[in-house]
Amino acid sequence: MAPKSFIIKDVRIFDGENVIPTGYVHVSNGEIASVGHGSPSSSVLSENVIISKPGHTVVPGLIDAHNHCDKGNTNALYQGLRFGVTTIMDLHNEIPNCHKLKKIAKEEVGKAADFKCAGVAATIDNGWPQAVVTLHDKSEETAAEIATWPKLKTEEDVKAYIKQNIANGADYIKLMHESGAAMGAEFSKPTVELQKYVINEAHAAGKVAIAHSLAMADTIEMLDANIDGMAHASFDQAPTKELIDAYKRRNAWLNPTLAAIGSLTKEGQETAERFAHDKRVEGKIGKDELCRLCQCMGFSKETSKVEYAYESVRQLKAARIDIICGSDSAGPALGTAWGLSLHHELFLFVDQCGFTPLEALKSATSVTAKRFGFADRGRIAEGLKADLVLIEGNPVEDIDATLNLRAVWRDGVLGEWYEGKV
Repeated sequence: MAPKSFIIKDVRIFDGENVIPTGYVHVSNGEIASVGHGSPSSSVLSENVIISKPGHTVVPGLIDAHNHCDKGNTNALYQGLRFGVTTIMDLHNEIPNCHKLKKIAKEEVGKAADFKCAGVAATIDNGWPQAVVTLHDKSEETAAEIATWPKLKTEEDVKAYIKQNIANGADYIKLMHESGAAMGAEFSKPTVELQKYVINEAHAAGKVAIAHSLAMADTIEMLDANIDGMAHASFDQAPTKELIDAYKRRNAWLNPTLAAIGSLTKEGQETAERFAHDKRVEGKIGKDELCRLCQCMGFSKETSKVEYAYESVRQLKAARIDIICGSDSAGPALGTAWGLSLHHELFLFVDQCGFTPLEALKSATSVTAKRFGFADRGRIAEGLKADLVLIEGNPVEDIDATLNLRAVWRDGVLGEWYEGKV
């Protein structure tokens, strides 16, 4: 357990927006008391535990904007925190699982990441993800979970769903708009009219609305329906001017999930294996998780390509559309691993999509916090949560350095895995 008040000094600081070449962060009672250049006053130094780390960088706790903690899997929170992810955002889960994970996040600050959720997504009978889940999992337990999902048909259904989902703790609303076109499949898809009801009700309740679509035509329908952001880059065809213009009209953001798309097309396996075998991940992740990371979902039609997703991100970035970082990690999702896949995603932003390391770090901190209205995190600033990651080296210039993790604090509490190592 970290002291209630301490100072990290002699470090480079990325505060979520800008870089302080050499500075300090003062933490008191779980919050950032101050941050600045050079060193704090001698009186402040004398009253606090001092952590001096020349050659290291402090960044805000990472926010993974796209996860599925299936079956209420607590490993998502524990493993995420070990990898510097202080906030896990779930984008579809049964309500009892969400309640369980929120309780753990609240009670196990030094062990678990914080937890935000969409609750259960706005689903229709036999639509996504019901059709694909039942294709691979015919267990009674999963059938019972699916029975609790919404089967939306009318505007009244939508109103009742939004009201109940928010009452059950949903922090934002997730829509499913999946035809199956990018996967060579055909799924039942909600009407655009029904989706507009969902989006309008979410906005009326003050909630951000995010939509799942994998094909370009589905994505454009959601953008034209006034969605706030998309949960995947389309990869069934190269991006068109129509797609870019649709994002610009709405000023919508994109969470591209490039690593997961690389698993769907099998084109990303080599890079995923490189992350799985990186010596820096040893001890932070189990053997079963590493095994799944080295496999691919392989669920796409032959003409779909991860390069189409990369190019969409490149063009949207050039058009000044916000790109936020989320891994789409889930237990059954081969090619993903909670916490680690966010570093994989950051790498792809820089290696494939033209981001600078600084821009990539923003996508996993301040940009996500801003677009979801999380005013208490995503930056290192006075009065915000002391969610901090200490990295050896300079991730502002070399994104590979993000795995040089030396300490992670959530609400000013040192992560259990790092105790005795700072």
